[in-house]
Amino acid sequence: MLKRKAKVFRPTAFAIPYIILTVVFVIVPLALILIYAFRGDDGSFTVENFKLVFTDQTNIDQLLQTLRIAAISTAICLLIAYPTAFILASKPFNKMAIFALLFIIPMWINFMLRIFALKSLLSVIGIGNGDAAAIIGIIYDFFPYVLLPIYTVLSNMDKSYLEASRDLGANSVGTFFRVTLPLSIPGVISGISMMFMPVFSAYSITKMMGSMQTTVIGAKIAALFEYHSYGYGSALSFVLLVIVLIVLLIGAAITKKTNKAPQGGKA
Repeated sequence: MLKRKAKVFRPTAFAIPYIILTVVFVIVPLALILIYAFRGDDGSFTVENFKLVFTDQTNIDQLLQTLRIAAISTAICLLIAYPTAFILASKPFNKMAIFALLFIIPMWINFMLRIFALKSLLSVIGIGNGDAAAIIGIIYDFFPYVLLPIYTVLSNMDKSYLEASRDLGANSVGTFFRVTLPLSIPGVISGISMMFMPVFSAYSITKMMGSMQTTVIGAKIAALFEYHSYGYGSALSFVLLVIVLIVLLIGAAITKKTNKAPQGGKA
């Protein structure tokens, strides 16, 4: 009797609610987008929506604009987040988690309230709506998502590698560039992915803090759905999803290669 109960209540059963939620809120919506992407106004099968995606010059312009904003925002955020994470993971800060918590607390506040507060602050110091304000807003909103993966990797890093580097005669700068930085690449890649990819669809920040010229591709997709152009909007969404997946796969490949590096015997 006990053996039968043990077979019924297997640990894999706890994954069933997650699978159901994934199917209902992820798989089904993606399937609907794909269906609408190949559907014409009369309900027939068509590829015209995808042709329109690749022939409309405004899509290329907005995609390049999105890449520019995402690249600048991610680069600046990374330049700020890495030194901050490095300090928080070093002594004596690594023993006081409250310092890392200070960077997470703003995430508990409503997103819109934070953006409105930042917009008011920037207007006081003379920064009006435009590219600069939009980039600052993106950095402010996504900063914890870049900081935390890097901080986690640096905090959990095997300190014996650093000690071995010093024993072999490397100074602090050499140890950082030859040991710490390469070992923290997975956290850097994770942080970049968590910021660079969502910027494609984070049109609310650029809409609130940018100008008419500061637009991301997600804003056009939202406008297409708002005006009931579901086929065109779904096709554009699907193409953007493929681009995001390709970038994520490249990031995963780099991370996997980096994780294997210390095991290969190379210093």
